[in-house]
Amino acid sequence: MIWELRHEFKVSLLLDVAKLARATYYYYTKRRHEPDKYSEIKEQITNIFQENRGRYGYRRITMEMKNRGYCINHKTVQRLMKELKLECKVRMKKYRSYKGEVGKIAPNLLERDFTTTAPNQKWVTDVTEFSLFGEKIYLSPILDLHSSDLVSYVISDRPVLSMVMKMVMKAIPVLPDGTSPILHSDQGWQYQHKHYQKLLKDNGIRQSMSRKGNCLDNAVMENFFGLLKSELLYLQEFDSIEHFKAELIEYLDYYNNRRIKAKLKGLPPALHRKQALLVA
Repeated sequence: MIWELRHEFKVSLLLDVAKLARATYYYYTKRRHEPDKYSEIKEQITNIFQENRGRYGYRRITMEMKNRGYCINHKTVQRLMKELKLECKVRMKKYRSYKGEVGKIAPNLLERDFTTTAPNQKWVTDVTEFSLFGEKIYLSPILDLHSSDLVSYVISDRPVLSMVMKMVMKAIPVLPDGTSPILHSDQGWQYQHKHYQKLLKDNGIRQSMSRKGNCLDNAVMENFFGLLKSELLYLQEFDSIEHFKAELIEYLDYYNNRRIKAKLKGLPPALHRKQALLVA
């Protein structure tokens, strides 16, 4: 009697499993022939990913999707990116910027206070070096801390004084009358030069310098260089030094005018700066 009950139970269980298997099979067969409701979303995600050369992860892609009129959750974007095998290629690597001599020329007016209420209050600058194909080139930019936008930059084959002088002269025309921003740097020799100091003073720019050997005093610029090298230098290959220069110029334009930032509410730096100036 007990054996018969066990046998009937096993048969019943097998039938239930068979029914479940058939139901599952037909469910997925039906689903496979249904149109993909995310097909348009997937196309947009792929386009955004490719337009930005793999530099965007799911958070930034979600912001850009919203900018394009698509209301979608970041978790959905993350899941769809996994299905599409789209993975952000950027991996942050430590950078070491060009360092000159050190000295006591100007006070540290910035004092690690990177907050602002409007553009043209606090600027930061530094010089970074790129070494490729047995050659070196140098980038000297100015960033406005309000929108993290590039105010000006100069690319040079040598880290000479004229490089930073030209950088400042390109930045001066954007200053409204009566504006007196802080321009913060490390203690590199170019920033200690009397001609550089005079150029700042003559144009109402207040010079500020980091303390000796303290990179955190200019952390925003360090972060910018780290981002630049992660999204450009470490992300792709170059045919020549001239090819790299061209890609560097293109990236700086991309960073300023097209690369959206979460802290800027999904806007690129240049557009955020423009809106802030209109409000001011």
